[in-house]
Amino acid sequence: MMETNSTDWRYTVMPAVFTWLKESESGALELDLAATQKYAAAILKVQGKGGSRMGGLVGSGTLGENSYLSSEQRLSLLEALSDVAKDYNVPLISGAAAETKEELATIVKELAAVGVDTVMVMPPKTQEVPSDEEMYAYYELSAIAAKEAGITIMPYNNPDAAGYHALSTDLLRRLAALPEVTALKISTTDVSTIETLTLEDKDLKILAGVDTVTVHAGLAGACGGITGVGCIFPKASVSMQEYVNKGEWAEANKISQAMNSISYLDAQPLLMEYLKFAYGIHHNDADGGLRTLGKKLTQQQIDDVRARYILAKERLELLDLID
Repeated sequence: MMETNSTDWRYTVMPAVFTWLKESESGALELDLAATQKYAAAILKVQGKGGSRMGGLVGSGTLGENSYLSSEQRLSLLEALSDVAKDYNVPLISGAAAETKEELATIVKELAAVGVDTVMVMPPKTQEVPSDEEMYAYYELSAIAAKEAGITIMPYNNPDAAGYHALSTDLLRRLAALPEVTALKISTTDVSTIETLTLEDKDLKILAGVDTVTVHAGLAGACGGITGVGCIFPKASVSMQEYVNKGEWAEANKISQAMNSISYLDAQPLLMEYLKFAYGIHHNDADGGLRTLGKKLTQQQIDDVRARYILAKERLELLDLID
């Protein structure tokens, strides 16, 4: 694993960056790799109040239009983001999911080939819920593939995206013991699993994946997190993680409360569409924010996102946390 701008990148917050799109001559939407690189770099430049920055770069995730991209588009996007990650000396992280463990192993190696350092491995995309043994075999083969490719993996507990129940605590405990597992990512609002696992193993590295529970996850034992709202308000997100790492919970909670109105969107089914639109407003490019392969927002949804964004911005301005 490469060195980063932090002693350990897992003790930082990392942005799940948006994928920017542009219209081709035919009017179809295509990847805008230059714009994606530009905005990703802008986020990584921002410092928190304590002087630290985002410790990694997450690309082609849920917020990066991942489910709408072809394999070829995904790999070209990550290759472009790999250049940004190298420029800022941070690891590149991306997700992977497949129906079979063999298909997953192939994807892991493809991601490594374009510069991904750690693969967030989603549960298998199957119609029937796998047993814990089937699930373990799926992750185990991805770990073997990662070892062969010289990278690491991060089991990703995200029941909403998987479409079925969360990974069991027993299974997460077993997965954490695989040598190629660098951390677990828990994307649920129930932080009790984090607390249970870290009580048993204080050295276990767990990243929170939902912006609404950053502080609560830190109290439960999470060491860092992956953020969507932090793409819009990076100074606030980094500063909040700084306070969490120092155990300054009251200060961390002030920022969490200031971002509450917009953090709510990170836990909604249309989080990508909502937050991408909010990002567009933030950069005076509302049309760009709406340019997505995802669902078209209704006027009511647009108005709600705008109101949530404005409220969060006003609250963060009072804390001097708008970069």
